[in-house]
Amino acid sequence: MAGPILIVDDDPVQRRLLQAAISKAGHEAMLAEGGVEALRLLDAHDVSVVILDLVMPDLGGIEVLKQMRDRGIFVPVIVQTAKGGIDTVVQAMRHGAFDFVVKPASPERLQTAVANALKVEALGDEAKRARRPAGATLTFRDLVGGGAAMERVVRLGRKAAASNIPILIEGESGVGKELVARAIQGAGDRKGKPFVTVNCGAIPENLVESILFGHEKGAFTGATEKHTGKFVEAHTGTLFLDEIGDLPLDVQVKLLRAVQEGEVDPVGGRNSVKVDIRLISATHRDLLQRVRDGKFREDLFYRLNVFPIFVPPLRERREDIPALVDHFLRRVGSSGPAGPVTGVTPQALAMLRAYDWPGNIRQLENAVFRAVVLCESGILGVDEFPQIRAQLDGFELPEHTDGDIATGEPEETAARPDPDERRESADARTSVHFGILRALDDRGNVRSLADVELEMIQLAISRYGGQMSEVARRLGIGRSTLYRKLKEHGIDPDEGRTAKMAS
Repeated sequence: MAGPILIVDDDPVQRRLLQAAISKAGHEAMLAEGGVEALRLLDAHDVSVVILDLVMPDLGGIEVLKQMRDRGIFVPVIVQTAKGGIDTVVQAMRHGAFDFVVKPASPERLQTAVANALKVEALGDEAKRARRPAGATLTFRDLVGGGAAMERVVRLGRKAAASNIPILIEGESGVGKELVARAIQGAGDRKGKPFVTVNCGAIPENLVESILFGHEKGAFTGATEKHTGKFVEAHTGTLFLDEIGDLPLDVQVKLLRAVQEGEVDPVGGRNSVKVDIRLISATHRDLLQRVRDGKFREDLFYRLNVFPIFVPPLRERREDIPALVDHFLRRVGSSGPAGPVTGVTPQALAMLRAYDWPGNIRQLENAVFRAVVLCESGILGVDEFPQIRAQLDGFELPEHTDGDIATGEPEETAARPDPDERRESADARTSVHFGILRALDDRGNVRSLADVELEMIQLAISRYGGQMSEVARRLGIGRSTLYRKLKEHGIDPDEGRTAKMAS
């Protein structure tokens, strides 16, 4: 094992219990009383796995996960949660957690989670070695996914590559914004030139200006050597400013001048330095809202937002999931413990397409890595994705699947009826002939979208005899979305299905 297992928990009793379980399994344990100490230890030591409590007084587990990602620390993290904290677990998975255990976790469950995490850590190292060599050019042909959503991204990206105007790539964490930026450079006339990446959210605020624009020797305490800065490093090439929305306001002023004038002022320097760069920015935030909140300069926003490209979340491009899974399997499938893993069962693929993937492609990639570790045959099945299955309430395996699996489209939040109305009898609200939905209520007013939505769902349940997989497929939504909507309307999904099947 490359390094110890870091146990992070503010409860000394829990730390001792976890340490005993880890030591019994033959692993070295390292202890941290809270999130702040954990980050310090992660910076100083080569840790293999982290067991992380989510609720701590100084720095919570979610914030630790965020800071680990910002610092470039990609170590498998097993989070601990109290019973019933599934929402927090989903949030942790979104920020890169590998697995979760429910307190108090049995030694066997903990040891299994750690063993799987260690395997995935080794597999991840192999995956990194298998990736495109450093300096190789990425093109739009390398972007996985041929659905309509990604076709639009590629179409816009190709247009952007033909010019030199600033680009703003928007999208949730994990959707692949940097890959799109690299493909834009690879398709333009700066192909083969420097591509310099800066994560603006991971730089200490007092060092942002120096890292971006450079500094002279002796410009401040600790500046023992001259530093050119990222703008100068990217000269003739592309500068990719990730999480641009996290830049401090005072640095935004200098960034605006650099973009407008094509020159930077190093900290402590007397003269400006001319730079020739292609600027691509990215953010997961709503920059326009940050402008309204006074946290982002309006003039800088419009200077950066000349050519916006939105990369949709994975839940809005589910048709790309099979291709993405195949891509990840080609990368690491040969490392299965029982031999090469070459495919995925139709049932497992249907389940993956039904899941909402809050962590997007990054989460899917981690899930496939984990599944390969667990796989004891050459094909990934449902059992190899236990965390995904656990988060799909009411998911039923299809008896057979084909290429026509509709698993959901994003839905807008509709106005919900009064709680008393939601407790009405389901039968009373679905007294409608098949094929007919009432647009107006008894008073002649247009009915709410929520009311019509529920009527359509209940009609589909009746139409297809309570077969929820078929109901979800026909409605064009995922199984988890269907069950969630029933619960929002105050209907127990199992009772509703039973009643309809009996009718």
